[in-house]
Amino acid sequence: MRNRVARNRYQAAKARHDMRTWQVERRKRTRHLIELGGLIVIARIVELTEDDRATIYGALLWMADKLKSDQGERARALWAAKGKQAFETDPTTRVRTDR
Repeated sequence: MRNRVARNRYQAAKARHDMRTWQVERRKRTRHLIELGGLIVIARIVELTEDDRATIYGALLWMADKLKSDQGERARALWAAKGKQAFETDPTTRVRTDR
C-alpha cells in the first residue's frame, strides 16, 4: 500500500514538473512572438498597411525571398544597421537591442 501511494505521489510530482516545463517553454515562445509583433507595430507597418494582414504577410515573404537570394547578405547588413540605428534613437526600444 505504501509503495503504491509513494509511486502515485512520484508520478503526480513528475507530471506537474513536466507540465511546468511545457508551460515555461510555451511562455517563452509566446513572449518571443509578442516581441516580434511589437516590432511590426513600432515600425508603423500596421498603420501604414491599414492593418492589412495580406500586405504585411506579402512584405514578410518578400523579405524572406530577398534574404534567400544572392543579395541576402547585403540586405541583412543594411537592415541590421538601420534597425540598430532605430533602436538607439528610439527611447522605447533601448531595452532589448541584443537580438
